[in-house]
Amino acid sequence: MSVRSQREAAVATAITQIRALASAPTFDRPTLDEILALVRGLAMQTQFWGADQFADPKDDERQARYLISEDPDQSFALYLNIMKRGKRTPIHNHTTWACIAAVQGIEHNYVYQRLDDGSRPDYAEVEPNGVVVVAPGSAGIALMPEDIHAVEIEQSDMIRHLHMYGRSLETLTERIAYDLPNRTYKKMHIGVSTRR
Repeated sequence: MSVRSQREAAVATAITQIRALASAPTFDRPTLDEILALVRGLAMQTQFWGADQFADPKDDERQARYLISEDPDQSFALYLNIMKRGKRTPIHNHTTWACIAAVQGIEHNYVYQRLDDGSRPDYAEVEPNGVVVVAPGSAGIALMPEDIHAVEIEQSDMIRHLHMYGRSLETLTERIAYDLPNRTYKKMHIGVSTRR
């Protein structure tokens, strides 16, 4: 069986289990941690995610994102994110749950909490609330829809991480990017185009 066939079978099995967990009557952080464990299991199979299967970003690019799997209704979307040192995302939420696990390299997730009640348009107060380092062998990070974070690649020249979302990134039109010093926010653009 080819590496691609093995990967597709492993991904299909994991997503079937993830789908069952996510459809439970109560969706909470312990459930999300179980989903993260399944994503970590996929990430640990490093032979599935190498440059021979998914090319690195080109010289002038900082990121390449590959869609690995998604359901026909664009739910349960799994991506491989490849990012170079110096890549940083805005402070943002997702509006769906998300799990990130490392295949290769170290990613710093800066976690924030919102302080205001959201009643003032275009206004938001957020403050730092910790750092989660996502690296091979680490627990990874699980985010509920309202959780806020920013990602930075500080140490590794190149990282390869799996990102699993409740809905595909292309459907997340209400994501918010926060401007910490100005206490403002705006809708967040998807960023790089997803490779399919």
